[in-house]
This record gives sequence, structure tokens and C-alpha cells, in this order.
Amino acid sequence: MRIGNLHQFTEHHRYYIFRDYSLSAVDRKMLGLIYQPMIGAFAAGLYQQLYQQVADDRVGYSPLEPQRKLFLGLGLDMNEKGRQELVVHASRLEAVGLLQVSRLGVEDSDDVIYEYELVKPLTPDEFFGSPHLTLLLRDKVGKHSVIALRESFYAKEADELAGAELQKENITVPFYELFRLNTQGIDLELEQALTEVAPTRQAQPKPQFETAGIQYGEIIMRFPRNSTNRRHVERLRGDEEQLAQLNYVAYKYGLTVVDLCRLLDEDHVFTSSGELIMDELQLRANQMYHQDRKRNDERLRIYGRTSAAQDSIDKDTTEDSSNDDMPEEVAVQIEFYMEVPTQLAARCDIHQYNMLMRNEPHTRFIARFFPGAVPEWIIRVFEIIDLNYRLQGSVINVLIHYVLGLNDAQRVTKTYIDAVASNMLMKQIDSFEKAVSYVREQVKLEQDKERRRESGTTVGTSNASKGGGNARGARAGTSRKPSISIIQNSPSGGTALSQEEMEEIRRMARKLDGQST
Repeated sequence: MRIGNLHQFTEHHRYYIFRDYSLSAVDRKMLGLIYQPMIGAFAAGLYQQLYQQVADDRVGYSPLEPQRKLFLGLGLDMNEKGRQELVVHASRLEAVGLLQVSRLGVEDSDDVIYEYELVKPLTPDEFFGSPHLTLLLRDKVGKHSVIALRESFYAKEADELAGAELQKENITVPFYELFRLNTQGIDLELEQALTEVAPTRQAQPKPQFETAGIQYGEIIMRFPRNSTNRRHVERLRGDEEQLAQLNYVAYKYGLTVVDLCRLLDEDHVFTSSGELIMDELQLRANQMYHQDRKRNDERLRIYGRTSAAQDSIDKDTTEDSSNDDMPEEVAVQIEFYMEVPTQLAARCDIHQYNMLMRNEPHTRFIARFFPGAVPEWIIRVFEIIDLNYRLQGSVINVLIHYVLGLNDAQRVTKTYIDAVASNMLMKQIDSFEKAVSYVREQVKLEQDKERRRESGTTVGTSNASKGGGNARGARAGTSRKPSISIIQNSPSGGTALSQEEMEEIRRMARKLDGQST
């Protein structure tokens, strides 16, 4: 809660509560065992105090009342110290995602109203899937306590079921097999009444991964009835996780529902027990993706129509601009932000760019660096990195940023890209944060190497100028040969040697040859 002046947050200001849920037994256990050690007992009590101001069997708004009720209910003094304490504990609730506070201004008045919107505690799976919350809990209670707390939320499966390989068949009866609705007429009066009594504030939908939006009904409606895989496809009904993975693959490779049904109808896509093999499906989707690209390239080469090529580029640009509004999926912490490359500086800010790099498939992310089609050899290089090396998608995107976003033409080679990817594998770079740290280290090493090279060149040039202008030494930076003075030619017309001097020179020469007399 950001309060610049405590005079703007007093017991006289009014407030109200909003929540669109009710706490279950698991939620209350999460508050007592998981959240309370992180935020403290007072902040947990503040959450309960706010929650109880809306009836437990209802959702919606609480009455509009002065904040004096909050201070009295929490036993706080109505002074500056009490206000500061309430702000601190409310901020702890906000930090762990249990509260959102807004300040509402009243028109034609200096009065403000505070809105306290409560958020439902995370489920055990969601909480322990959040690294920052799990690490905070570890710092508060210790590693072994975290493990014990997680086990306390799950009832173990019977040993007889856990150790057996059983055939699972979904025998759930769908709605329309049991009930028949009268769809002949539309009850306008009922619709109007439901609209009038509907709450003015709807629950905010949770951000989800970008998908192709293909529903189970669309798949089963187009799937062949006599296919051997139909019984396996029918088991996807109600399996939200498998459908989400299918939609992500379809979005990643631009597949339609017909293409997806064609892939699901192929052999060896399902196991003998009916489980979908995602790696095999993704491999075949990648092959179909390249076949489509190849056919499009051949079509453009055959017809050679510039207008057709321009239309394709405009279509890709339109898709890119629509994908810029991609909803948040996995947030990127500010300390791991990377600078926006020059190619994309006019199209997105640093926040949007890092969200795309963290969440978008590499096939879509790499296309943003090219005004038209991506070169085929670049696609194949990253295909090997994705399917053979098994690097994570966000790590591949950081690699693309490092190779294509730093504006160094010498980097865009197959050998260099493969070498960087291999180095990432050797250093076990398996997360977005590790990849960002790796890139920063490499950039720093290159800058240090460049400074050393420049300083060595400066020293070598200075030595060359002192050593008589040796060009070879100047190119090498420093000369490996000692500086030796060179005998200059005597000027013409000098003094001639006498007969005695010539005889002495001959005698010295014979002595050096071992013929001294």
C-alpha cells in the first residue's frame, strides 16, 4: 500500500470490501499453515477481519463505513503510529497476493474512498509451483518444514493402486446425453431479469497461456469415426491439461483444427494405454510446419509475383501486431530485463519485449526480427536446438536475443549459434533467469576482451614508433625481436684505409677463422 502522506489515510476515510469467493477448509488451512508464517499473525488477522465483513455465504460488497471500524476491530490506536502499522500489514498481504487496495476519488470533492479487494489463497499446487513464494516460506520455516507442510495437504493413494498399471476409461456421462433442453424459443423475460440482478462487477479472468483456441468439440466433430485412435481422442474430453498442450502446439506451429485431427489420427501418437505422446506429436507438427513453409516458398518462386509476396509480408506484420497484446503468462522480474534490440525498438517497450521473450514460442519470436520470411537455415538450426538439444522455449528465445539482437553480423553463423547452444547445455542453462545471467556474463567477457585488444594495439603502436617504424611489429601489437641498430652506408669520398690497417684487418680475420699465426 503506497501512502505518500498519512493524513490521506485516517480513521475518518471511508472504505468497503469486495470479494467474489468463499473460503473452503483447504483455504483456511493454507492461511494458517502457509501464509501466516510468511506475513505474520497480525496480517493474517487483518485478512480475516476484512473477510468477515461480507457474509460467509455471500460474495460481493460490504457496506461503506469509516475506517474507524477497522482500527477498533484490530486494536490499533487512532494516531499516526496505528495508521503506519495498518499500512505495513496491509502491504504484506498485497505482497503475497491476498489483497489489492485502490483509492477512489469522489468528484467535486477532496474526499477519497478506499477499496479492499480480497484475493483467494492459492491452492497447494499453485503455491508450491510459485518459486518466489516457496523460497520465502523456506526462509521463514526451513527446508524440511516446507516439505512436511506440502505433504500435509495431500492424501496418499492406496499402495494397491499406486503400484499397479491399470487401464483407465472415462465413462462419464455428458450433459446432452441425459438432458434435453427446449431450444425452440428464447425466454427474453428471463434473460432480462438475469441481467438486472447480475453483479455490476464481474470477476477478473486469470491470465492464461496463448493458445490456438481449439475446443474438444471441434476436434471430435472432425475426427474420423472409424479411426483406431478415436477412443483415445474421446478420452481427452474433460482433460484440460492435455487440451491446453494440444492448443499450445497448434499455436506454436500455426496448425488448424483439421491439421491437428490429421496428426492425432497418425500411428504411434498414442501409447498402448491411450496416453498422448507430446514429443512425437510436436515432432510431426514441426515436420508439417516445414512442409507448409516449403510449399509456400516454391509457390512464390514459381509465380514470382511481387504482390503476392508483399501480401504475405503484410499478413505476417498484422499477425505480429496482434500478438503484441499477448496476455501475461509468466511474469519477468525487473532484474532479469534485457534491453530491446534496435530492430524492435519502435514496435514494443522493454516490458512487452521481455514478456514475449519469456512466454512466446521461438518460431513466433524469431519471426519478429525479420521484415519478411525467416531464412530456412536459421529455422533448421533452431529446430535442432528445440527438438534434439531439448532446450526450453524461453532459453531458446534468450539465445535468439543474444545472436540476432546484438547487431553483430559475425554472430549470425550456424557454427556460432550451435556453439552457444552447446555451451548452454554444458552449463545446464534450463531456465529463463539462468539464460539471462549467462548472456550478461558473455557480453561482459567480450567487452573485457575488446578493451584488452585495444590497449594491446596502443602499446604495440607506441613500441613500433620507437623501434624505427617496424610495420610488422606494429601489426602484431608488440615486436618479438630486439631492436638492433643498422650500420649506415659510408658516404662516398671518405678517407681510404692505410696499408697497416688493411694488414691488421686480414690478421684478425685469419685469427677468427682459426688460422692465426
